[in-house]
Amino acid sequence: MPLDPLPAWATARRREIGARIRAARMNANLTQAALAERIGRDHRTIHRWEYATSIPNLEDLLLLADALDVPLADLVR
Repeated sequence: MPLDPLPAWATARRREIGARIRAARMNANLTQAALAERIGRDHRTIHRWEYATSIPNLEDLLLLADALDVPLADLVR
């Protein structure tokens, strides 16, 4: 059963993961649209992840790490 609202620590972690995705994307000189195309997602999905309105699942995190050429741990640490 999901918690509603999420505890503060979970919301903070969601923002941290989004910020790491954004930093890795920018470091790779990719737009949200270009990254979305690489992993087969919509650019609005990338935006939602980066701004913590949603969070990627494990499969998406693996795709992101591969597309951005970063270790998975760097995105979720």
